[in-house]
Amino acid sequence: MSESDAPEPDTPAGSEEQDTDALLFGVWETDDIAYADPSTQRYINVTPIAHTMGRHASKQFQKSEISVVERLINRLMQTEENTGKKQQAMSIVRDAFELVHEQTEENPVQVLVTAVENAAPREETVRLKYGGISVPQAVDVAPQRRVDQALKFLAEGTYRGSYKTPTSAAQALANQLTGAADYDVGTYAINQKEEAERVAAAAR
Repeated sequence: MSESDAPEPDTPAGSEEQDTDALLFGVWETDDIAYADPSTQRYINVTPIAHTMGRHASKQFQKSEISVVERLINRLMQTEENTGKKQQAMSIVRDAFELVHEQTEENPVQVLVTAVENAAPREETVRLKYGGISVPQAVDVAPQRRVDQALKFLAEGTYRGSYKTPTSAAQALANQLTGAADYDVGTYAINQKEEAERVAAAAR
């Protein structure tokens, strides 16, 4: 082998010949995701990795470094039936993404990001005590908590839509994602967001 044919020492083998772009679930692109809400953009991380083996679990506020897809998967596990069943929750999300793509012909990762942005409440109420009186007070929601609440609403809507009904969990999740992405007030996630903001508006 001549010197001109020898690979550079710092260049990974095959890097010029092979496309190393990873795909989420081996299907979906995670590049070129459009964000409509700049306040939550830094907290909605999109990567092709759906299972990080809990590497961020012991670090405070590191959950925002995890892909929003994995965070949704983790949220779906927070029910009595799915506790600890990550592979099952991943299958639900994978099947739901297929259904979303069939219904919208869009990248389901983009639909998820839009759904999270739409379902994130901007205001909520806290209770302040003045003497012995508890008074509700409207407060702005921090961007990180907005994302947390949106994922919570999507997971709760999926559970309510599939528990003791003929609807599968994947179909219920797909309905939540498409409804929230379209800002359908009949969708549980959007309904909860609107309710939180309505109560906060009354407590200003």
